[in-house]
Amino acid sequence: MLIFRAFSALLSYPSVEMRQALPEISAVITSSPLVAAGERQQLIDLIAELREGDLLAAEERYVDLFDRGRALSLHLFEHLHGDGRDRGAAMVELKALYAAAGFDLATSELPDYLPVVLEYLSQRAVAEARDMLADCAHILNSIARSLIARQSRYAAVPQALLVIAGEKPIDASDIKFVREEPEALDRDWVEQPAFAGAPEISTPASRGRLS
Repeated sequence: MLIFRAFSALLSYPSVEMRQALPEISAVITSSPLVAAGERQQLIDLIAELREGDLLAAEERYVDLFDRGRALSLHLFEHLHGDGRDRGAAMVELKALYAAAGFDLATSELPDYLPVVLEYLSQRAVAEARDMLADCAHILNSIARSLIARQSRYAAVPQALLVIAGEKPIDASDIKFVREEPEALDRDWVEQPAFAGAPEISTPASRGRLS
């Protein structure tokens, strides 16, 4: 399912290759029956933002959002286990899930990195993808809320994933906009969700890859 590869690319660290693939990513999103109309327009708006300006600004915006606090972390088990030792066991279980499906991580990125999970789902049946997204819906909900609170267009991706999982998207009118750093957002939005473990776009989809 190319749509999950597209989502993986959008949530990955901005690169020249990703930017070059944005027209293809846009075409996948526009044509996918899994993307609802409301979320489709938000995704197109995100693509337009990623296409504009210089690459350095896009990189700084990404780091400011995703690399400075747990509430916006794209490592799923960090939301559930923090830095506790249970996170390691969960990693092993998820990596075993990938291996059982015939995939080995071809990167130093951790297996719970959301772009890696989405790349895995791009190779699986839609029923399995829906089930795995439903298992981590609370995490996606938390990430979406934190992104909406920061008025980030990146919220379009977890919003679309929630709809595919059979959940309702977050109503932005219910979210209080804030301009604090992600560490402050942790106090507002962190939850304790449960995560149970699971045709290609031409661009590398993420820092973390499966092979």
